[in-house]
Amino acid sequence: MRRKAGLVLLAFAVFFTAMSPLTRWYAFPRLAKVPANQYQEAVLEADDPTLIDYGTMKAKKIDKVTIVQTLKGNVEASEKIEKADGDSSRDVVVWDALSYVQDADGKMVSKIPERYIFDAHSQEPVHAPGESVDGDPVKRQGIEFKWPFLTEKRDYEYFDAQARVTKPIHYKGERTFRGVKVYYFEQTIPWTKVPFPKTMPVKGITPKSLAGTGTTRWYTTVRKFWVEPTTGAPVYGEEIQRNELRGGTLLGERDKVTVFAGHVKMREDYIESTVDLVKSQRVLVLLLTSYLPWGFLALGMLLLALSLWLEARTRRANGSRPATSNDDDPEPEPEPKPARA
Repeated sequence: MRRKAGLVLLAFAVFFTAMSPLTRWYAFPRLAKVPANQYQEAVLEADDPTLIDYGTMKAKKIDKVTIVQTLKGNVEASEKIEKADGDSSRDVVVWDALSYVQDADGKMVSKIPERYIFDAHSQEPVHAPGESVDGDPVKRQGIEFKWPFLTEKRDYEYFDAQARVTKPIHYKGERTFRGVKVYYFEQTIPWTKVPFPKTMPVKGITPKSLAGTGTTRWYTTVRKFWVEPTTGAPVYGEEIQRNELRGGTLLGERDKVTVFAGHVKMREDYIESTVDLVKSQRVLVLLLTSYLPWGFLALGMLLLALSLWLEARTRRANGSRPATSNDDDPEPEPEPKPARA
């Protein structure tokens, strides 16, 4: 009975030991993915920024600018791209994003829609019809919004939607943010000529009318992200950004006018909700990359040790039993009976 129990334990030991690397290297790359129906919202603010008044074409200080960023998963578009791709094993995510900027009075400053298409597992961009920024087709290279699962301590290529360019975002070290271990990344986009937004805040002023004056728009930013490395999700972000109008007849004798200049930071209530969300997602990723693989391995080793212990006890028990007659030993001859008188 002990020998049978030992064999059963040995079988389970082999099973759980094999499940350890399978969970980490086979299940995790397939199960860890960004859901196609995800919805996310973040609110950022810039206190005391400089903002242009398009009515007078002059820049002035105002109390606040608020930027509302939304990411909405488009499941129907994702499924359509997957079918067109012909690879049933590939999971594609389509995010319809919107960056809506308003001044302290709630008036719209600009709104820029964006469609971001990427691989749900690796976060690598997927080039498909509909990939765009402000209605203009783009072909992204590098990541945007989110880092890959198990983010590495290295530089990444990051797509800038305003400039429509990809530049390195540099790893600057490990830090702690609100009790969470994070990697800090920073990217600088030098002064770059960029398109005018399709939607302007003043009626009658359009990108076409502005371009007709010979005036151009220029942009630079320093982008900062604090990224939780297990999930690859930013828990906080900032931008020090400047926009200018340069040249042309619209500015008269002026060489340039500031469109926007400010230090944009995530609002406090959204920091708290983002940190809480990332903490919960982190547990799910660690379950597949650490808790289950190491747990399976430890359980397999324990069951193996128990199986060997039972086998050793069985052998010792068999060795201590009293000797029994062997069928191969010759039987003793019967004693002769005494003869009768």
